[in-house]
Amino acid sequence: MTDARDLLKTRRSISAPFLGEPAPDDDQLAEILTIASRVPDHGKLTPWRFIVFRGDARQAAGEALARRYAELHPEADDKQLGEERSKFAKAPLVVVVVSTAAPHVKIPEYEQLLSAGASAMNLVHGAHALGFAAQWVTGWIAYDEGAGRILGLQPGERVVAVVHIGTGTVPPVDRPRPPLADIVREWKAA
Repeated sequence: MTDARDLLKTRRSISAPFLGEPAPDDDQLAEILTIASRVPDHGKLTPWRFIVFRGDARQAAGEALARRYAELHPEADDKQLGEERSKFAKAPLVVVVVSTAAPHVKIPEYEQLLSAGASAMNLVHGAHALGFAAQWVTGWIAYDEGAGRILGLQPGERVVAVVHIGTGTVPPVDRPRPPLADIVREWKAA
């Protein structure tokens, strides 16, 4: 098992087209989703949920999303529509993280949304911890109500992440990270 610090320092995204089989099996997926659900959750509201796409469901979702894309973009050509059709079929497993944030007497919706984002990041870390690779994307489907209905979202819910998971077919490549001196400031009293 990977040491937690090494795990966090070595996680890299691999683009969905470079994620192949095998995908997590049922037990591994359950473990990944359990890890994803262990996040800060002020008020214990569980303000997120997961939608899993495997097998033929990936292609069926892509077909439905391509039809919606064509409605929104009548000028779309065959290449663009083909890209939309294959959107969920590039990796062997896709998990959509959905925010269910709603008005609450004590817990701001913003905190609930952050909890959903933390869940998405734990999902990615969980996949990495089990030896898989992942890519977190959003895209237009995260912002279109019609796409949300296709995916099964309820009114008021929103897509936080579309996480593609599989086995990397290429080595992960790091990207430049900002120097800590550029992003960290220590507060001092005036």
